[in-house]
Amino acid sequence: MNRSFAISVVLMASLLSACEKAETIVPPPLELTSDAVDHFCGMNVLEHAGPKGQVLLKNGGKPVWFSSSRDAVAFTRLPEEPKDIAAIYVSDMSHATSWEAPGSQNWVEADRAFFVVGSKVHGGMGAPETVPFSVRADAEEFAKKNGGRISILGEIKDQDVLGTSTSAPASSEIESNG
Repeated sequence: MNRSFAISVVLMASLLSACEKAETIVPPPLELTSDAVDHFCGMNVLEHAGPKGQVLLKNGGKPVWFSSSRDAVAFTRLPEEPKDIAAIYVSDMSHATSWEAPGSQNWVEADRAFFVVGSKVHGGMGAPETVPFSVRADAEEFAKKNGGRISILGEIKDQDVLGTSTSAPASSEIESNG
C-alpha cells in the first residue's frame, strides 16, 4: 500500500510538472517589417531610431508594436492595457548594427535583458530610453559611454518608463555599442 501511494504521488507530480511546462511555452518573436505600427502613436515603427519592442498576447492576435523598448515596458505597467501577455521582446542592442538600425530579427525576451536606464540616450519618440542588451558586459560598456544604470525588467521603476519626454540629444551625441 505504501509503495502504491508513493507511485501515485510521483505520477501526480509528473503530471503537474508537464502541465506547468505546457503553460510556460513562450511564443517566438516576430520579424519587424514595414507593416509594424506603434501602439501608442500610430506611426510606422521603422521611422524611429533606437531599440523597439513587441508584446505578444496569449490570444495569439497581432503583436503590439512599439517604437521604443521604453514604451513596451510602459505598456505592461498601464492599468488600461491588456494583461494577458504571453511574451515581451525588445531589440537586442548587443547585436544591433547601429542605433539607427537596431535590427528586425535580433530580439531578446525583456525578462532576460539588461537595460541601461537613465542614460543620455533618447528613443523613438524623444523620451529617455531603456536600452536593452542580452549581454551584461555590453550594457556596462554602453552605460560607461552614455551614463545610466543597469537594471533588469523587474527593477525598472515606473517613473523611468511612465515619465514625461524631454528633448533628444543629436544622433552624433549617442555612442552606440554596435
